[in-house]
Amino acid sequence: MKLTDAAIKNAKPAAKTRRLFDGRGLYLEISPKGGKWWRLKYQFDGREKRISMGVYPDVPLKDARERRDEARRLIAKGIDPSEQRKAIKAAERNTFEAVTLEWIERNSRDWTPRHTMRVRSRMARDILPWLGSHPVHSITAPQLLDVIRRIERRGVNYSARRALSDCGRVFRFAIATGRATHDPSAALQAEIGGARGKHFAAVTDPERVGDLLRAIHGYRGTLVVECAMRLAPLVFVRPGELRRAEWEHIDLERADWRYRVTKTDTEHVVPLSRQAVAILEDVHPLTGHGRYVFPSARTPAGNRPMSDNAVLAAMRRMGIDKDEMTGHGWRATARTLLDEMLGFRPDWIEHQLAHSVRDPNGRAYNRTAHLEGRAEMMQAWADYLDGLRRG
Repeated sequence: MKLTDAAIKNAKPAAKTRRLFDGRGLYLEISPKGGKWWRLKYQFDGREKRISMGVYPDVPLKDARERRDEARRLIAKGIDPSEQRKAIKAAERNTFEAVTLEWIERNSRDWTPRHTMRVRSRMARDILPWLGSHPVHSITAPQLLDVIRRIERRGVNYSARRALSDCGRVFRFAIATGRATHDPSAALQAEIGGARGKHFAAVTDPERVGDLLRAIHGYRGTLVVECAMRLAPLVFVRPGELRRAEWEHIDLERADWRYRVTKTDTEHVVPLSRQAVAILEDVHPLTGHGRYVFPSARTPAGNRPMSDNAVLAAMRRMGIDKDEMTGHGWRATARTLLDEMLGFRPDWIEHQLAHSVRDPNGRAYNRTAHLEGRAEMMQAWADYLDGLRRG
């Protein structure tokens, strides 16, 4: 006999799992602890199979029968309900939204909470309402361009560029995890207003780098600014990190500088070459009594760092144009020449740039990874710069 609502409600658990059959393969399975699950038993390609139809009472008898009948219709068409369910779940995992959320979750461990919030908000506001439900592998460049244009029409080109950049990272994550084969954002870089961006100016020609170094070594201004400019190419940290360098984080005997990277909220170690140590020893008698290595000229006590314009203004006075070189540009210079001219390992270079580097299992390396090799690299870099300066 077919089941009734009353029979199901009054069914009690037994010492062993019970099965109450309703017909056409549908039955209710009652566990010894009282849990009740709907199951469907069916034949497909000569094999007996079972799938879940839900949990009672969340799925009442009427709904369970409707699910059974739908599954039976699929079987009649030659479709295995179990395989179709797997395909649907896979499709749900492979939507652009699902991949985006997984990408954010994966990277948030290396981001600051504030940066994570910004990325999540930007994607939820500007991208996911239009592309979130699409399979990530099916999104085309014209579709993505149409969404990015919406942001541009609001007059926020910077947000458009950031959104396009984030989308590119999501697509590359999808490629790496086997859910896509191409990155449509790559074809749009030239289409977005200023999408290529005006990267921080940098010089990567060794001969011109030598010219710049000679100009810096010939600077005749305050010792603090002079030392900051001479140290910048040796350590190639972000300009703000150099300005805010604190004496308590620098160990001249150990020859390293350890501080927290504000952009990623992670610890970072900068091995100091002999040349870098010499510069710091030169300025220490002047500023070592205060907090900052390069304090503001307006605070003799050294409780405020130099302004972000101090080094740039000095470079301009020396005739180094902003379109040729900036304080941030030394990072690009080092990245290029350490790889192309000195042949150091790219992962060592990325570590030294304080970029997130992962091992083959996807785990972020700690701040001391390859520290000995990086120390050798930094000394070789300082020696190389000396050679360029001497021509």
